[in-house]
Amino acid sequence: MNRRAILLFCFLFSILVVGAAFSSTYVSAAPHRQGFVTATPGADGRILYTVVDGDNCGQVALLHGITIPQLRLLNTRLDQDCTLTVGQQLVVGVISIEPTAGPAPTLPSPTPTSTPIDGTTIVCVLLFNDANGDALRQETEFGIDGGAVSLTNINGSYTESKDTVSTFDPDTLEPDRSCFEDVPQGDYNVSMAVPDDYNPTMVMSYNFTVRAGDRASVDFGAQPKTVTVTEPTETEGGRSSILGIFGILLLLAGAGLGYYSWRAGQPQSKLKGSPLDKR
Repeated sequence: MNRRAILLFCFLFSILVVGAAFSSTYVSAAPHRQGFVTATPGADGRILYTVVDGDNCGQVALLHGITIPQLRLLNTRLDQDCTLTVGQQLVVGVISIEPTAGPAPTLPSPTPTSTPIDGTTIVCVLLFNDANGDALRQETEFGIDGGAVSLTNINGSYTESKDTVSTFDPDTLEPDRSCFEDVPQGDYNVSMAVPDDYNPTMVMSYNFTVRAGDRASVDFGAQPKTVTVTEPTETEGGRSSILGIFGILLLLAGAGLGYYSWRAGQPQSKLKGSPLDKR
């Protein structure tokens, strides 16, 4: 082999070595997901990507040809640090899906129906034991058995009556109310008749308006007839004041007499130069 052939062989060998080194460097710099295939859109048009180990938002956005802000816009649940977890599904694109026309529905033949009510509501009423008589229910004031509550529409189209109860929910300690259900919306009057052994502590009738979907609640208070509250009258109060003043004067008079008796029992001092000394 002559010298020219040897040089040519060495040149070709050098080219092969350099090409192999360049190819190795290029492959090592490739993204970690080689052979990535764009996912098929789902029925709703969304393109989903499942996060694998080593992914971050920048890599996922680059793989799908979008920016990180676009990725965050498509996935509003990502936190501020754009933290990803293995197995998490990300929306990386959305395409428009044209709905496929189906067969026209068969409409049933019309049947006569009654005029429907515009809507109903629930009205709940409580008769509570107003122990302190302030016409306001306290947490410790519960229901009363035996009251009669009546709910009547102002135009007379609805009227119902119920009895009141004293039961309560043991978990919430809230008293059970007497509830009227499926009440048509409108203007109503609710009135309460207390048991014979109770006295009302507030007006026992109330007018109000309810709309469809409302839940109205009305409270009435009553107090047992055995409960009495005594307050001093003006005459008794004046008499008490006079007696108090008279008692104070007696104490002052007694103190004065005691002091005078004490002074009288002391020996009299003889003053120098008095007429008694000259005798």
